[in-house]
Amino acid sequence: MEQINLLNKTGTDTANANQSLPTKKKNPIHTSGRLANKQGNLLESTVKDIFISKGFTLKKYKDYISSETEIDNLILTNAPYTSIYKHNGKTEFLVKSHHYNLSVRIECKWQQSQGSVDEKLPYLYLNCVESMPEDNIMIVIDGNGFKKGAVEWLKEAASQRKFLPTDSKKKIQVFTLTEFLVWANHTLR
Repeated sequence: MEQINLLNKTGTDTANANQSLPTKKKNPIHTSGRLANKQGNLLESTVKDIFISKGFTLKKYKDYISSETEIDNLILTNAPYTSIYKHNGKTEFLVKSHHYNLSVRIECKWQQSQGSVDEKLPYLYLNCVESMPEDNIMIVIDGNGFKKGAVEWLKEAASQRKFLPTDSKKKIQVFTLTEFLVWANHTLR
């Protein structure tokens, strides 16, 4: 006997209406990627909010460059640089302050669960050494998902001035969020 499919007004098969409809599965890569971005954004937001609470003005880098108004105590977003691969790169923040005698580029890296961010740390460090124009660079890194030894390698490379010429004035600092808070409370009085 041939089964007859009856369609209701919405085009649904009424003969099989009691069967549950298949649900679209979430792609775990996209879901975990979105979650990682949200968590990373929380780190960036915390860093930004600390500067704002200390009286800094938030501004996009491109608006700062096109502006003729001089403002002290700026935290600029999306500060460009040319990477070691000769690609356009952007850093989360560039902080400029005459009052605090600061010109520091800040990179934020968060990894809560295993992933590939820690494999990018040597690339980040070499960009700090070779490509980022500022003499003061800060990497705020946190989360407990980094591979064992990754954060330690980065901190050691920075403290030993790995790959930096001996006459270089460049200072690369690596802070956890807690260490950054201590730095901010001490420096931005």
